[in-house]
Amino acid sequence: MATKTLLTIQEFDQLALREGIQYELDEGELVTMTEPMPRHNLVRDKAARFLGNFADERKLGTVFIETGYELSPGVVRIPDVSFVPAERMREINLDRRIPGAPALAIEVVSPNDLAEDLNRRVDQYLAAGSKVVWVIYPKAREVHIFREGGVTVLRGTDAVLEDPEILPGFSLSLAALFE
Repeated sequence: MATKTLLTIQEFDQLALREGIQYELDEGELVTMTEPMPRHNLVRDKAARFLGNFADERKLGTVFIETGYELSPGVVRIPDVSFVPAERMREINLDRRIPGAPALAIEVVSPNDLAEDLNRRVDQYLAAGSKVVWVIYPKAREVHIFREGGVTVLRGTDAVLEDPEILPGFSLSLAALFE
């Protein structure tokens, strides 16, 4: 029977950083993030740009790309894109990992991502306080929207991403996201 070596958050913080490598912590288990491919980055950057411009214009909060969140003891996740409302930003130290979850976490699926791992991430974000998690599938051109109450799947060029609770007035067509 194999045993896992689990890390504390302090041990995790002491890891030697290597350029181009990101690490997450999943209930003490070290997770090495793979290098994202161009399709992933194009969709990630487009989602971040649309959200960031919208949030900045209305002073709703801050959009981050690949920023670490300590969701709970032993769990550190780095969503591809995330949104933190303005009122919460006042209490965040920008020189440290963000405690708790973003209001919105976005994961862009890469070809090597496993459904089991994505579901675990979604569950961790929601359990830590995220209101919504968008899982974007670039190749399938669809978005799965997770909330405490379940999941909604958007597909097709007429579908529109929006969230009146967190981002009142925001809308982004899947056509624009994936073009």
